[in-house]
Amino acid sequence: MSVKIIKCWKKILDKEFKSEYFYNIISKTKEEYSRFKCYPAGRNIFKAFDKCPFEKLKVIIIGQDPYHGEKQANGLCFSVNKEIENPPSLNNIFKELNNNFSNKLRTDSDLSDWSKQGVLLMNSILTVRRRFPGSHQNIGWEIFTDNVIKIISEKKNNLVFMLWGNYAKNKEKFIKKSNHLILKSGHPSPLSANRGYWFGNNHFIKCNDFLESKGLNTIKWI
Repeated sequence: MSVKIIKCWKKILDKEFKSEYFYNIISKTKEEYSRFKCYPAGRNIFKAFDKCPFEKLKVIIIGQDPYHGEKQANGLCFSVNKEIENPPSLNNIFKELNNNFSNKLRTDSDLSDWSKQGVLLMNSILTVRRRFPGSHQNIGWEIFTDNVIKIISEKKNNLVFMLWGNYAKNKEKFIKKSNHLILKSGHPSPLSANRGYWFGNNHFIKCNDFLESKGLNTIKWI
């Protein structure tokens, strides 16, 4: 079974792609896409990896599953294409960026530029049925992405993991803590942010400070 993903990741994740569980994921995903409208487009399912080569990897932001509205999901967690109205969580991410960097304002909702700098914008579940959030949580994607977290935690050093919300925080157990920086806070969704669990976490500054301390290029977030 062939998976369309850039060579560096294909090599790193070869064992996963050849596993029986992954075969089942692809089989179930193809069935869902044939029967229902699903997101993202098939070519973008592994976009988070394609846009962030393994050798450049420095930061991991973990989402839950793709946006389930029309034309929203583009394969990168929290990101939407430029012509799409910003979802509330993305607006709150931009507000926190604005607080972190001397009131500089980011307006580009497509976060591909982050990926190209080494930020893996990975949803834990890579696909979703239109208008049904969490509809693909039993397909098996979480087995795959949990293994991705374990693998990159073992193979790389000095990564920054941003875990936003309880769902993402539960992934901490897969990270080799002594080798990496783990940043945790509430989710940027309005429900969490408005209760004081998101704003002021300063994750973007803390991430860059850590990278700089390790002699690595910082991320241009804005």
